[in-house]
Amino acid sequence: MSGSSLDPRPSPLDPEAEYNNRARVPDHPAVLQRWRETAEAARAAHPPETIAYGPGPREVMDLFSAGPDAPVAVFLHGGYWQALDKDWFSGLAPALLAHGVSLAIPSYDLAPAVRLGHILRQVRAAADAVRVRAGARPLVFGHSAGGHMAAGLLSEGRASAAVALSGVFDLAPLIPTSLNAALRLDANEAAALSPIHWPVPNGSTPGGTVLDCLVGADESPEFLRQSRMMADLWGAKGVETRYEALPGLNHFTVLDPLFDPDSPLVARLVALATR
Repeated sequence: MSGSSLDPRPSPLDPEAEYNNRARVPDHPAVLQRWRETAEAARAAHPPETIAYGPGPREVMDLFSAGPDAPVAVFLHGGYWQALDKDWFSGLAPALLAHGVSLAIPSYDLAPAVRLGHILRQVRAAADAVRVRAGARPLVFGHSAGGHMAAGLLSEGRASAAVALSGVFDLAPLIPTSLNAALRLDANEAAALSPIHWPVPNGSTPGGTVLDCLVGADESPEFLRQSRMMADLWGAKGVETRYEALPGLNHFTVLDPLFDPDSPLVARLVALATR
């Protein structure tokens, strides 16, 4: 675990300004457009297999296969549990495929149509479906809301390791923000669904005990605090944690290294997926 501890209490900063990333990064539409374009190119070059992991129309995932015996990573997308789907992120597949790692990207239902607990049950089902198919627990990595869910799956023993990019591990600060209009979190639900309060994975439970908490160095102080707090709290309880603020990257461009097969971040994912 790197870095010193930060105060785990929420800061006195304005929660809306700290957590509303689309407002904070005015050029985010251009980044999302790049995601869409790279996704379309990846799907044309590497047509995925679409697999249902449940009965609902969004309970499906795309599997970009590197071969029948390849290790599998699962990517959980962000959007504050209320936006986007698997089709935006197909562009992450080529970098991992180049190293012989398959990639599964599930969609899930969105708030306000469903509550967050329902979404967590869906990603559990998706991860379990990958485990059954591959014969081993997958590496799980996710962005923003997906980082929250990746840590949760590690806690539950459903992942071999987890990498959380710009994760939100304590949901309480979201309650007073506009983001909560769709999520409808109250204090009790926020506490119950926050991984900082969940059991830490350890050697006596199935699954992995490695959690990387990465964040863009240009993100809000609250996002920096959340990632370091999570790494410090779980690290102090025996989890192999790693915190890093990636220079020059914001909440959206933090995914940029995942498109580069030669980036240190892709190398880290490959090492975790193949160990």
